[in-house]
Amino acid sequence: MGGHARPVQGSHHQVAVADPTSSAASVDLYWLPLGAGGRSVRLNGRLYEALRALFDGREPLDLYHSALEVRVPEGRFVIEMTPSVNGVAAKRGVVAEGAVGCRKAGRFKIFRYEVRRWREGVIADVDEAIDSPQRLTDDPCRARRLLELLPSVPTPVWGRDELHAGEMWNSNSVISWLIARSGLSREVAHLPEHGRAPGWESGLAVARRQPWVQPRELAEAERAHRELARRIGYEL
Repeated sequence: MGGHARPVQGSHHQVAVADPTSSAASVDLYWLPLGAGGRSVRLNGRLYEALRALFDGREPLDLYHSALEVRVPEGRFVIEMTPSVNGVAAKRGVVAEGAVGCRKAGRFKIFRYEVRRWREGVIADVDEAIDSPQRLTDDPCRARRLLELLPSVPTPVWGRDELHAGEMWNSNSVISWLIARSGLSREVAHLPEHGRAPGWESGLAVARRQPWVQPRELAEAERAHRELARRIGYEL
């Protein structure tokens, strides 16, 4: 799945979504319509998509912004890239920041974005999410791995392709990069019908360039599983 990620087949009512309270450890993906809760952002998004579709020779699609909710025994965390706002960044769990549009403009707060790992945080306008949440894993090791990766997320200029990934970097890039780097299955995540997630392919492309290092906890868990299987005579 990517910037032109495959839509869900048939009506979005056919998509099985997760119960966000069903597991002590989980990673859930949310798809929010671009500009949810803000008319000007939504209008600009539709204009952008209309022009992009005309250039690509296709019909316009609905644009989506993605966010994650991660639950581990230690707590619940919201993972999202948003515009930088005033206030104490630590309270929102800000782990990284970057410039919007132009690197020099990033000196000003209005032209900066922030990446959040927000304990007990909220996803704005989550009530407008479509086909969400989508459960990506119940594995506590992979959930913790994703949380640990946040401070190392790339922070190129938003809206540009500084990393030469073939598509601009944005909030969807951060989410797809995290999914790929934490070893989660990308096939589990499905866009709502007639939807597109600009920037998704950039995150995947950048993640593919980086060598995979298996986290210690995950490696230990897999070794324990294999040892247990050996003891009971089950061949993995």
